Amino acid sequence: MAEQALDLDCEISVMAARSPSGEVRVYPASRNHHENQILAWSVLPAGVASELEVRAEKLAAELAQKLGIEGLLCAEIFVTRQGELFVNELAPRPHNSYHQSERGCATSQFEQLVRAVCNLPLGDTSLVSPAAIVNLLGDAWLKGEPDFAAALAVPGVRLHLYEKHTPRAGRKMGHLSATGATAEEALERVVEAKRRL
Repeated sequence: MAEQALDLDCEISVMAARSPSGEVRVYPASRNHHENQILAWSVLPAGVASELEVRAEKLAAELAQKLGIEGLLCAEIFVTRQGELFVNELAPRPHNSYHQSERGCATSQFEQLVRAVCNLPLGDTSLVSPAAIVNLLGDAWLKGEPDFAAALAVPGVRLHLYEKHTPRAGRKMGHLSATGATAEEALERVVEAKRRL
């Protein structure tokens, strides 16, 4: 099998929520960075051109409508340097690339899921603060307990652990989240916190 090579600029995610009544709300795009094919960090807003963001949000909303989703649909989208959008993956659930919605959006993806499946009015998806997450993989535990106190000394950083009892390399064990005056500041905070672990 041969695949066309794409001149990629970045990957973004767009989360859409749809209720059984057909109401749809879309979150602002998040920008994702992967290492070894695992999401390393994600940041809101994505910092892409507004025209591209509008197209990506429209695409996610149309996918949720056409698929008849009742709940959430996260569209992971490749963006080429020419401004083309290619859907890479669809996830019909809360998604790792929107964990920062709990800090940065008027309605988190978790609350939105409950609203959607209960056919309640969907919540406001507006960004209230730039926010970022960095994933914590089991690798951080391989030499003993991480230094969470050092990580939490970074202003505005929160720790979220998933209560998984067996750390192993590549396994998502939790994440660090932060807000900031800008997306760059939020991202710098979580990356620095992870470095201190």
